[in-house]
Parts: sequence; structure tokens; C-alpha cells
Amino acid sequence: MKHKPSVTAAIPPFLNSTKEKLFDRLKLPITNITLEPESSEYDACHFQVQNKKIRFRQAKVTPKKIGQFVTLWKRNKAGITEPFDSKDNTDIYIISANQKTQIGYFFFTKQILSEKGILSGKHEGKRGFRIYPSWDTPANKQGLSTKKWQIHYFVELTGKEEDLESISKLLGLQRQ
Repeated sequence: MKHKPSVTAAIPPFLNSTKEKLFDRLKLPITNITLEPESSEYDACHFQVQNKKIRFRQAKVTPKKIGQFVTLWKRNKAGITEPFDSKDNTDIYIISANQKTQIGYFFFTKQILSEKGILSGKHEGKRGFRIYPSWDTPANKQGLSTKKWQIHYFVELTGKEEDLESISKLLGLQRQ
């Protein structure tokens, strides 16, 4: 069964929290929201903020492994799933990470995801990957190595003005 992306004028409930915590505080409107039903388990959608095309996902806490898991894939013309490509029309991939009272966001550029082999292009790409927010400490070498590069793209929301400065910088946007 095909699930086509659907454009919506209304902000879906899962995105409203992110809108309020990030974009409203930065005085940046979200436009052109398109839901991605096939990845609805990860609250998948894409939208625009100023001139940036953004793809959004909600990561999932996994019961047996440290960190959280998120998917990043699309269907090709033959209907087969494949990783997003570095040539796709997305500038920033925002991954929301929540655990109990902790909330944070990863703001990955397509350049870093391509360099790290998550987007296809230079590499084969991946359909999903593990993220490590500031509150998670991986127990193995690969997890520690992954967290080391990811943490530069992560902002844990603390309610401070510095959060907004960091987010603006990672998004490459001017605050209004």
C-alpha cells in the first residue's frame, strides 16, 4: 500500500511541541509542512524555515541498547526503501530526542550525514542509525566514537538563552 506524503496547513500535534520550544522562541515560522505517513512511527515530516528545507524525525528509546534509534529512508521509483541521498533537497535533518524529563535536538547538516556515511552519495548510506544525546553514555568504542562527532550537533533544552543561540547557529538562520 502506497502512502503518499501529504501537505498540511495545520501543525500536527507531534510537531507543535518542537514549534513552540524552538521556532516560536526564535520567532521563525514553519511553512510548507509535509507529513511522511510511511515513517509516521518516527513522527516523520519535512518543512521549511526561512530558506532552509528541514526533515524532522522523533528518535525512539530502545529497551536493550544505550542511545536512541531513528530512521532516515525513502522509497525509490521501484518502491524499494533506500537511504536519503546527499543530493536530496534537504538542508538540515532535525532529530528530536526525549527521555523522561530531558529534551534535546540534533541538527545534522546533509554534509555531516554524508561524510559519516548515513546519507548515500559518497557512501552507501543507512536507513537508520543510533543517536547519543548528552545524557546517554555508550558502553562500547563505536558508540563513544559516534557520540563524539554527534554531540557537536546536539542542543539539550535547558530554557536558557544560550540554547537559542546554539540552535540558530546550527540551523544557519538569523533570528528575527
